[in-house]
Amino acid sequence: MSSDTSPDNSGAPVYQHILRVADLSTKLDTTFELIPTEAECKAIAADLGLPGLRKLRFKGTLAARGKTDWQLTAHLGATVVQDCVVTLNPVTTRIEEPVRRRWVRDLPELEAGDEIEMPDDETLEQLGSEFDLGTVMTESLALSLPLFPRVDGAELDQANFSAPGIAPMSDDDAKPFAGLSALRDQMTGKSDSENSDK
Repeated sequence: MSSDTSPDNSGAPVYQHILRVADLSTKLDTTFELIPTEAECKAIAADLGLPGLRKLRFKGTLAARGKTDWQLTAHLGATVVQDCVVTLNPVTTRIEEPVRRRWVRDLPELEAGDEIEMPDDETLEQLGSEFDLGTVMTESLALSLPLFPRVDGAELDQANFSAPGIAPMSDDDAKPFAGLSALRDQMTGKSDSENSDK
């Protein structure tokens, strides 16, 4: 059993917590609780493109199901900071999510050209020689993030979009372009009517 934060290794998971299948009891549930340090949270936040990750906790059990399959049942708690999609101001969100994964030995493999119907259960994964609970935690966090975080009172029809350090372009600024678009449509309509008269 090991935990490791390795943001400098290209292609390697930022946070790992490895459990070897051979070391686990098939009769008793294995409990776990991951609470990354502040430095580890910063590494995970950077990996996910988050401005901030203040708290992260992943707690649950890993249990054998039959002779070859395993099931993870856990709870993910996190406090994340994202950029508002309207104002770009920071938005803090508390995440509380149940997490469920299943690993099976006989998962159908889809090869090129095959038309195998994959199972509907998206929690299913191929069983290997070990479980990386750190990767499960990070993936679950990524899937739980709000897609369109907004600060209170921010309305999409008042959107100001810009890159950091550049003055945002408001809807009022875009009105001249809307006028050009209307002019283009009028000219196109006039041209079409002239062609129809000939």
